Amino acid sequence: MDSKKLQAKDKKELQTKSETTQTRPVFVPAVDIYENNDALVLLADMPGVSNQGVEIHLEDNELTIRGRVQEDPSDRTPIYTEYRSGDYYRSFTLSSVIDQERIEASMRNGVLKVILPKAEAAKPRRIEVKAG
Repeated sequence: MDSKKLQAKDKKELQTKSETTQTRPVFVPAVDIYENNDALVLLADMPGVSNQGVEIHLEDNELTIRGRVQEDPSDRTPIYTEYRSGDYYRSFTLSSVIDQERIEASMRNGVLKVILPKAEAAKPRRIEVKAG
């Protein structure tokens, strides 16, 4: 019997070729993508991001996700921290299989759900064979 234990995964900081103008770190959110007959479903973990903090842009077949974490203004000085706070950024190139006009997104408990509906031509279908 194979026993699997949950293990914490460190946040991966975004590596860019250009310089950024913000001082806080930007992380790459962990993403799962599932497929069913009608759509691809993308789930992105972005803890600390509210509905108002999410921006999704689609331009030239590139889907860009940004999540901004609202920092609590505080006069507390951290003594010990295990969780680094920062924003999130990730982008994906969409193929012609996706119907870009019908993309939907929702945010719940720090998880962004993006539904990428398949175009009618890309949906699997059964072809009837006629006798003849």
